[in-house]
Amino acid sequence: MSAYDEVIVIPARYGSSRFPGKPLTKIAGVPMVIRTARRCQAVLPHDQVIVATDDDRIVDACTAAGVRVEKTRNDHPTGIDRVAEVATRIAAKTYINLMGDEPIFPISDIERMLVAVREDRTNVKVGYTPIGEAQWRNTKILKVLIGLQSNVIYIGRARVPGSHEDVFHGGYRHVCIHAYSPEALAAFGAKGARTPIEAAEDQEVMRFLELDIPVSAVLMSDDSLSVDVPEDIARVEALISSRSIDAGLERRAG
Repeated sequence: MSAYDEVIVIPARYGSSRFPGKPLTKIAGVPMVIRTARRCQAVLPHDQVIVATDDDRIVDACTAAGVRVEKTRNDHPTGIDRVAEVATRIAAKTYINLMGDEPIFPISDIERMLVAVREDRTNVKVGYTPIGEAQWRNTKILKVLIGLQSNVIYIGRARVPGSHEDVFHGGYRHVCIHAYSPEALAAFGAKGARTPIEAAEDQEVMRFLELDIPVSAVLMSDDSLSVDVPEDIARVEALISSRSIDAGLERRAG
């Protein structure tokens, strides 16, 4: 069987320490992971959008909703490791990873990533967008340091770029969509454990950089809003109500 050009894999872990059961939490009546999958299905055919999970409850919810799902091991240290397992069974030229806690992720940003990977399938790619000073100072916000050729130099929690005076000179935050070649994913998964800086930063993209695998940055909008804690649900539901975010979810791909 020939490989797909692209697949989108949505890692979904039920046992989150900060928010157990998060993927199945209902947002405006729909489980969060299903909402995320519907965003992706507006761009790619349904068989190219795959939820990756180790939990039978998520498998059942996806099956009932007509969302393709792959059961994965329960010992993966990160979501990318889960994507890497899926890649051993489903062949593709490029694997796009959209985190399962992005129920209102802009369809236009998924399309931007697709354009980027179709122009160059070699480097790992991550999304980024400009931030203000408050986000720059917040260690919970992942910052991205980018070189002159859009190469990622660093992704983590430090205030970068910094200065002697600790003054804000502009910066970028991580947007939770990635793309990988099969070779990059295989190298990532073969490590089998977090690398030192990855572990310290709690940011898995650092593993690619520590393995000397090039990572490029792809500009995204500032419209995504991930669900990290239960309090975020009300914010997301308010945006769904005020912006008609569910409109236009029919597949737009040709």
